[in-house]
Amino acid sequence: MALCDPPGAASPPRPPLSAQELSQEVKVFLSGLDPVQGTSLSHFTPFYPILTHFYPILTPFSPSHSAQELSQEVKAFLSGLDPVQGTPLSPPAHARCALRLLRCLPPARHAALQHLRGLFDDQVCQHLLQRESPAPGPAPKATPGSEVLQEARRALAELVAANPRAWAPGVAAWASELMGQLSSKYANRPGVPPAASLNELLQLWMACPATRALLDIYSQCLAAMVGSCPDACVDALLDTSVQHSPHFDWVVAHVGSSFPGTIISRVLSCGLKDFCAHGGAEAAGTAGDKRVPKIASVVGILGHLASRHAGSIKQELLRMFHESLGSPREHHKATVPFLLQLALMSPALLAAVSPELVDSLKPPVLNQLHQHFSSVPRDELEGVVGVVVHLLCHTSAGALRTLRFLLATAAPASVITAPGPALHEGVREACERLLQLLLLHLQKLVHARSSASLAECPARPVPFLEALRPHVRELCQDTLRLERRRCLWQHQLLALLAVHSAPHGAAEALFYLLALARTPEELALAPQLHAGLRAVLPDPLPAAVAAAVAQIHAGRLPEPQLAQLLRNLSLLLLQPRGDDGDAGEAALGAALARHLPDLAQLLLHPRAEVAEAACRLLAACPLPRALPPAHLLPAVRTAVRGFFAGLRRGDAAALAPGVRLLARLSAVSPAAAKAVLAQLVEGALGGRNAELFGGSADPPGPEAAAAPAPPPVSLLDTNQRFTAGLTTAGGVWSVFHAGVIGRGLKPPAGPGRRGPEELNRNTQTFLSLLLRCCRGSGPAEAAKAVAAALVEAVCPEAAGAELAWPPEELARATVERDLRILRRFRQHPLLFPLLRLVAGGHPALCYCSVLLRGLLAGLVAHWDACREPSTGASPWHLRASCALVALLAEGSLLPPVLGNMHELFPELAPFEVHLLLLSVWGYLRENSPLPQKFTFQPELGVFRRDFGRDGDVSKHLAVLHAVLHRNIHRLGLLAARFYP
Repeated sequence: MALCDPPGAASPPRPPLSAQELSQEVKVFLSGLDPVQGTSLSHFTPFYPILTHFYPILTPFSPSHSAQELSQEVKAFLSGLDPVQGTPLSPPAHARCALRLLRCLPPARHAALQHLRGLFDDQVCQHLLQRESPAPGPAPKATPGSEVLQEARRALAELVAANPRAWAPGVAAWASELMGQLSSKYANRPGVPPAASLNELLQLWMACPATRALLDIYSQCLAAMVGSCPDACVDALLDTSVQHSPHFDWVVAHVGSSFPGTIISRVLSCGLKDFCAHGGAEAAGTAGDKRVPKIASVVGILGHLASRHAGSIKQELLRMFHESLGSPREHHKATVPFLLQLALMSPALLAAVSPELVDSLKPPVLNQLHQHFSSVPRDELEGVVGVVVHLLCHTSAGALRTLRFLLATAAPASVITAPGPALHEGVREACERLLQLLLLHLQKLVHARSSASLAECPARPVPFLEALRPHVRELCQDTLRLERRRCLWQHQLLALLAVHSAPHGAAEALFYLLALARTPEELALAPQLHAGLRAVLPDPLPAAVAAAVAQIHAGRLPEPQLAQLLRNLSLLLLQPRGDDGDAGEAALGAALARHLPDLAQLLLHPRAEVAEAACRLLAACPLPRALPPAHLLPAVRTAVRGFFAGLRRGDAAALAPGVRLLARLSAVSPAAAKAVLAQLVEGALGGRNAELFGGSADPPGPEAAAAPAPPPVSLLDTNQRFTAGLTTAGGVWSVFHAGVIGRGLKPPAGPGRRGPEELNRNTQTFLSLLLRCCRGSGPAEAAKAVAAALVEAVCPEAAGAELAWPPEELARATVERDLRILRRFRQHPLLFPLLRLVAGGHPALCYCSVLLRGLLAGLVAHWDACREPSTGASPWHLRASCALVALLAEGSLLPPVLGNMHELFPELAPFEVHLLLLSVWGYLRENSPLPQKFTFQPELGVFRRDFGRDGDVSKHLAVLHAVLHRNIHRLGLLAARFYP
């Protein structure tokens, strides 16, 4: 170290050589002869004057050594022997000799640095050996080699700091190349992590003093050149990365993280220069990484930096793109192909820059881009377009934004343009061609998958379509706008996306098209899509219907959209069948039939629009013949409730689908017909529905809690009007006549709110529906089902009772039930038309025997107790008596002679009516109304009863004849009808 000046020592002034003197010294150096004597010079003397002239430029340290001392150092370095003792130098001593030459003899720097490679290599090897077999005990002390290593690091750092321009490029290239060689050499050693584990590899080499020293040396060189010209240092890093990647990636990652701004801009600049040097756009393509080797290193470096410095990378890439537009420079013309090649090799870079790039493509930029490529040869331009299409298919960032940009540029939605420069027509044509090529390439990718069936998940998903999968709703909305040529492209893309993401994607696309369509033209897109998908996929309609039902259950559809979906489905079912529509309509109907219970629940939707649309859909839906009871009964219940709700609204047009639906449900099977009839009868006689037919509603139940509260009443004041004194409270005979405790006064039975015309219309509508539903099973079976429903609704405890007429002593035990039956007939005028309908199937009326018996008993009791001179004083009872006898005659329960007596009732006194009804009672007691007494007549298709088999009827006509004789002056014209 005595031969070396201390760092920063000042150099003694030396007079500069003139040109003649410098030329003569060069001749002496080349010839090795003294210019005066002509004798040979010593080994070092010839180049010493040249050294003293250039030395201040190369190093700030002045050689305080004589020529003989430097010559000895050179000999010792070259021979490896001590110049004094002649013994071999130790490796540390030899390395220090190289360091002295490095500091004092700049022309020997390449040899010195080459020698130092061995020192660093030996230190790396020792470090790895220590890691593989660590010695027990405390950490080993620093070895002479490690001390020399630190001396070398300090020496190189001082040289670079003193004269960066002269030393930094060479030292940086030496350090990066040496790190690359060491990384590759020891990559396969035990304990060295694989290149893919970048973090572990970085920890390993940063813990090694030799590689850490080299990394510090390179970082100092790059830091010293950042302000002036860092290209040489960055270029050396790229060259080494090309040779030793991926083992060298840890160096790139560390340096890039330390100098992100410099590395990003300079790496891109060096990569662009190398790209232009290898042919520019002609070298672009899938094989660009072979023809332009440095671009792979650029991609690797930027890829390492993307995790933390994505914003800087994105900003630099966009700056390069915009700076290249409109520039005549050669490297600017190659910028766009270079950026495309980068994106082709690095999806991460493409994902980072593509959204902002699309946003920046305004009309001025697009016009510049068009002008930029207008002079490019056609073949080269086709290659660039192919790369762009490939990138679009394999990008996932901002896919929807990119698609909308291409559509808006290729086919603007409006001819009115925004203020600013107009878009060149060539730009629109280019975007249109790009869009067509994109769809064509996507079609090839989708239909060329390696899976056995397109319904399976693709082996290699298309990133562009994968990114569009969450945006199926937006794509369907855009397609349904039917904007010029966009609709065709969007519809084609929607089909490709449905096939790519089958089976769920196809079902989702069909569902949104059905739910969002508002016009017949928009609705036509769904069958078109289905026809195309059915050719390559299993029928997606069942999955689409299941998706719709799931959306309805989840409550994700707003009520107007839900109603629109139901209307669209019904329109598709009602469309006239064509050559290609049979399969689609059949599949849709079958899929909807599977979800009949779910769709039937919509009939009870609180919004009338939704309930009406659901009713229309179910009315148009083909129902299977073998419908399970679990699916049938809920549908019947909700359809019946929906019918009465429509009848209550009074909308005949809205009522028609409900009538049609119930008729179709009853036609499914005889069991379905019985269920529909039973539900209709029960619904017409119960709850608020009774008011529709002139009846009075049942006593208010829990649903009446929402009704307005009645005015407060005093039960005490009310009851005092019925008795002279207050009944003792709490006694068993305490009776409150005017109301119910806790509910107040009984509501007065006022007149109905509906007019006679409306009541008649409702009754006719209801009876017409019953008759239509009776077609589902035979007339006799249908009438029997109505009869059973009537008994169940009017007197549930008498259901299944004996049909035979009981004797007098047993009839007295049913007085309370008979009064209840009479009261129900008085509350529900619809019961008589229903009984008349049952009487149309003659044997069926027998099953209403308990109702007829109770009603007859109640009427007999009333006329027996009546003290009025005329039957007109009891108008309801008179009408009920006439209707009852007519029913018995129509149902063939009475012979014609007795069945005509109701014509006499208005002209008779109450006691005479009582006597005639007693004769009817007697006949029915002797000839019970049993279905076995009827025989079927095939020629007429009806059941008939032969009254001749029941014995003599004359004994039951005695009272009738007596009444006729007593009133012969008024009833003489009718007498002939009552004599057989």
